[in-house]
Amino acid sequence: MAAKRGRQTIRDMVLSMLVIGVVVAGIYVFIPHDKNTDPVKPVDYRVELLTTRRAAPYPVAAPVGLPGKWTPTSVTFERQDANAWHLGFLDPERQYVAIEQSTAPALKYVSEVSQQATDTGRTQQVAGRAWQRWKGPKYDALVLAEKGSTTVVTGTASYARLAEMAAALEFKHTKV
Repeated sequence: MAAKRGRQTIRDMVLSMLVIGVVVAGIYVFIPHDKNTDPVKPVDYRVELLTTRRAAPYPVAAPVGLPGKWTPTSVTFERQDANAWHLGFLDPERQYVAIEQSTAPALKYVSEVSQQATDTGRTQQVAGRAWQRWKGPKYDALVLAEKGSTTVVTGTASYARLAEMAAALEFKHTKV
């Protein structure tokens, strides 16, 4: 009798798994899903930008008039973390580009936000400013160190795309 009971338990478990499999397959087939839908949802960063421009002790950078299809993907301002401003984008080729600004010590900050990039010793003129070029294993960066803050344009995009973003930046500070 005990041997028969053990077989029934295994049989019941297999039948239960089959029923669950049929239900999951049904859900997959009948729930609509579009394979062409872009999984990246654009963010609206206007409110955060206005708030940050009032709160930050430096002129906050944000792009104006970017050509092509750039998608904003993330935005943060961390006042308690050295007034760190972050604005992330996907460029038209779907490469990541971020604008990072902070009052933190420049060398440590740039290395952190650029995923361990290092200074190449070269500069690149962008919109009348000399940006330092940094090269990294994951991200490259253009760095603008000014009095009171450091601005970093970094990401997986090419230096040309990073420069395109840097050229579009408008630096503003709104006094309250």
